[in-house]
Amino acid sequence: MISYRISIGLFCELMAVISIDVSCWFRFSAIHAFEKPNDENALKLMNSCAASMLEHFPDIVFAYGVSDEYSFIWKDTTQFYQRRESKILSVSVSYFTSTYVMKWKDFFPHKDLLETPYFDGRIICYPRKKLVRDYLSWRQVDCHINNQYNTCFWMLVKSGKTEKEAQELLKGTLAKDKNELLFQQFGINYDKLPDMFKKGSCVYRESAKERIELTEVGNPVRKRRQRVVVGHFDIIGHKFWDEHPYVLKED
Repeated sequence: MISYRISIGLFCELMAVISIDVSCWFRFSAIHAFEKPNDENALKLMNSCAASMLEHFPDIVFAYGVSDEYSFIWKDTTQFYQRRESKILSVSVSYFTSTYVMKWKDFFPHKDLLETPYFDGRIICYPRKKLVRDYLSWRQVDCHINNQYNTCFWMLVKSGKTEKEAQELLKGTLAKDKNELLFQQFGINYDKLPDMFKKGSCVYRESAKERIELTEVGNPVRKRRQRVVVGHFDIIGHKFWDEHPYVLKED
């Protein structure tokens, strides 16, 4: 995967991808006793924070998240902070972190925030939108591989195996071997697990819909509004992009 770490202020045609993730995730998830391999509330909290990012920053056109990380795609024409990399990155990370803290009780009403979460981030720039598609496809492939392995690993651990024993049992196994293990030993059909676990989460705006509102004096005004949506789709193939061409147009 080729990345371009060039200042986005120098090349206006570049699309910026900001990747944000939790620092010391294993410690943070352990302290808060997150369910393994996937804590649904923790994932929904991340999704809610990502949705807030799109609502707050209109120049973010798409976001993809899995586990403790999220990638935000900024449109290539953005002039936010005059395209200064350090400002865009610092504001994005600080806003996401603050939102995470503020929304914690919405998703964990009976669990205190025991340690301050902090996120780090980086900007990667791509000269063509096709490469952004490639990047997102790579992240979704990684999501599937990690989730399949982690599902097997934690089911083995919960069944009484040590973590070392679980690692040894899974060493060298193929995808079909892991699916067979889950079904034969635990009665789990991997294909029927929630798409949020297998495919990650996509955040985007629906196509703008026109509606009519009345002004204070009763005159009709036409307005267009886009609603931020969180979904779990295959973004490796063409179907999602063909159905949502306004999100990330091909070159």
